[in-house]
Amino acid sequence: MAVSEANNYTDANIRTLEGVEHIRMRPGMYIGRLGNGNNPGDGIYVLLKEIIDNSVDEFAMGFGKQVQITIEEKTVTVRDFGRGIPLDAVIKATSVLNTGGKFDTKGYKKSVGLNGVGTKAVNALSESFYVCSHRDGECSWAKYERGELKDSGKAPTKEKNGTLVVFQPDPLMFTDFHFNMDYVETMVKNYSYLKKGLTLVLNGTSYKSENGLLDLVNENLSEDPLYPPIHLEGEDLEVVISHGNAYGENISSFVNGQNTRDGGTHLAAFREAVAKTLKEFFKKNYAPEDCRQGIVGAISIQIQEPNFEGQTKTKLGSTYMWEKQEKDEHGAIKTDIGPTIRSFVNDFIAKNLDNYLRMHMDIVPVIEDKIKNSQKEREEIQGIQKKTREKNKKANVYNRKLRDCRFHYNDKVTEKNQENVEASSIFITEGDSASGTITKVRNANNQAVFSLRGKPINCYKESRKRVAENEELNLLISALGVEDDLENLRYNNIIVATDADDDGMHIRMLVLTFFMKYYPDLIRRGHVHILQTPLFRVRNKKATRYCYSIDEKETAVKDLKTGIEITRFKGLGEISSDEFVDFIGENMRLDLVKLADEESIANIMEFYMGDNTIDRQNFIRENLRSEEELEDVNL
Repeated sequence: MAVSEANNYTDANIRTLEGVEHIRMRPGMYIGRLGNGNNPGDGIYVLLKEIIDNSVDEFAMGFGKQVQITIEEKTVTVRDFGRGIPLDAVIKATSVLNTGGKFDTKGYKKSVGLNGVGTKAVNALSESFYVCSHRDGECSWAKYERGELKDSGKAPTKEKNGTLVVFQPDPLMFTDFHFNMDYVETMVKNYSYLKKGLTLVLNGTSYKSENGLLDLVNENLSEDPLYPPIHLEGEDLEVVISHGNAYGENISSFVNGQNTRDGGTHLAAFREAVAKTLKEFFKKNYAPEDCRQGIVGAISIQIQEPNFEGQTKTKLGSTYMWEKQEKDEHGAIKTDIGPTIRSFVNDFIAKNLDNYLRMHMDIVPVIEDKIKNSQKEREEIQGIQKKTREKNKKANVYNRKLRDCRFHYNDKVTEKNQENVEASSIFITEGDSASGTITKVRNANNQAVFSLRGKPINCYKESRKRVAENEELNLLISALGVEDDLENLRYNNIIVATDADDDGMHIRMLVLTFFMKYYPDLIRRGHVHILQTPLFRVRNKKATRYCYSIDEKETAVKDLKTGIEITRFKGLGEISSDEFVDFIGENMRLDLVKLADEESIANIMEFYMGDNTIDRQNFIRENLRSEEELEDVNL
């Protein structure tokens, strides 16, 4: 009986990946996503951050007050003036996994990079990588290509102490990538806010903060706060708190200078502590969500040996401020732990926020009025939503509108399901035709489909009560799981999938207006996307091209040359299931919906969804293709 090739499992199948080969084969384990630079979470920004983190850690230890960063097209240069890598360890520190100076607290007490991976990942995923360490009149350097050492040496130097790194991300890994300098500037600004006294120079422009997190919050306020931001500083903890009239919570969080955009134990403790302290100050049992409605603020915490969920370090998993393991005199392992992050943050805010309010009694009635107004509106809205859900439950509407998936964003992450949880998505579609097409070809493990019926109401023009009474949006809120708390979000990616025609664009704008007004943090945290679907199919007997723009169509026509058939897709339902599977799989094109902290949500919604104005008419004329242009497919 013949043994199939798939079942022929022998010693030859067992491999040991040497050096940084494993990073190139499994980059997602080390930097999260690859991407092309269109998303702030894309890998090229992780590479940049890993190098800057090392320089910032040097400053945190008292060495070097400036970091110079230059980005010229696809080449990145970072120069710090810290201690420099020990000269005999330059090659090890940049190419041997699990090698570094941050595994104990002697060299670096409160750093971000602790796994001995960061610089090695940059090296492995770069087309070229150069490092030079300057220490006390001597330098040691090494050159690599895709993680492979090509040359190295030592020489005298007149340069100041510190480390120079020059790298180019590998185009074989990051296809057609580019650096979005807005993302880079935001990253550099955050470093300056979190490390008072550190100057970062990006392409010749200096960034330095004198007031830390207070500068971050003040510079990023999109509307005037109800009262001047409260700035509280202590050892290893800094917070800023204020309230505004917008919905949701806008809280930036950081650990050891790392922007933890997905939060974690420190952010959860901050949210709990603010609500608890306000309840106790007013001696009333206000709901936590009412105490936090419209909150604007930031928290930065310094801890030893932080435990992040994933190599990209966007969510803190640590429970304690520090944890040590040492051997006693008998050789037994002894574990010593510091206070929990929860108790540390709670105690700090309970004491300092309470003291601040007692010393600034003028803002006390402003805060309480905000809480009371939130409570009144929430209770009214919850009553309406409950009636609407009960009515829909009886009519079995919910089950007809949502085709759920097996894994969700807030499920417990294990090694086996991590990919599914992070890829968990919900497609918001219009009509049965589009939702049916996506449902047929989706990955039921991690892709859900929610079907809208017709156009949702324009939330910008309606009251919160009227929005709560809307069946479509009420069911969407329930499907997302965010009725009570954004932390209960069930999908990592919310994907608006509408037709590429006028009605589809209008529905897209109405859905985005809903998120922008009532759930802006979903956008700020990078959860909301727009699905790109092809406008044209260009094919002949030998090949088929799907084109997402007129320019791509014209290129396809030139390449395929003869016997060409061109199809213009107007709706998702026009694309067959066999074709559509490629557009929501590995080759899915998503546009991230972006909202900078400093952008005024009210101004944005007024421009796009308010009364028709000359400015908006001019914007449409300058930026939108007409239907006639799209229909003009003559060669």
